[in-house]
Amino acid sequence: MTRMTMSRRTILGALALAAGTSRAQTSTVPLKPVNPGQTVPWPDMALLGGGRFGAAQAADNAVVVVFWSTTCPFCRRHNQHVEKLHRAAAGKRLRVLGVARETDADAVTRYAKAQGYSFPITLNQPGLSQLLAPHRVIPMTVVVDRQGRLKQALPGEMFEEDLLELLQLAA
Repeated sequence: MTRMTMSRRTILGALALAAGTSRAQTSTVPLKPVNPGQTVPWPDMALLGGGRFGAAQAADNAVVVVFWSTTCPFCRRHNQHVEKLHRAAAGKRLRVLGVARETDADAVTRYAKAQGYSFPITLNQPGLSQLLAPHRVIPMTVVVDRQGRLKQALPGEMFEEDLLELLQLAA
């Protein structure tokens, strides 16, 4: 390999790295999954029906994030328990956030209303999914402690008593 070829590769590599770095700096969400014990960098998300969820809403609160789909029968049963958790958490330092894997806001809103869900819901957030649920298992319940660190990710449908135990995180 000549010096000229090596220099071109070095320059092209540096340009590619710089381009990737500038893109990463403009993004508010890293693409690398958060591991247990690491701090979750919450993206700012629009909620169905209005409002936002992000770092300000998560601050000093435990957060339970549930990834689900309107077409998943396991999610339907699971989310009935999530709704109970959400209602039991009223006035406590625990927030519940549903993340629907769909992209049609009207369809998800109709479904959530028909099921009686009152917990906040956002549509599929690629950044949030990459951070907390990169394996796309649904339902997926992700638990973040009051210090903002990922505690655990729990794949699959959970029993009501197991979800309600998460209220202890608010203490």
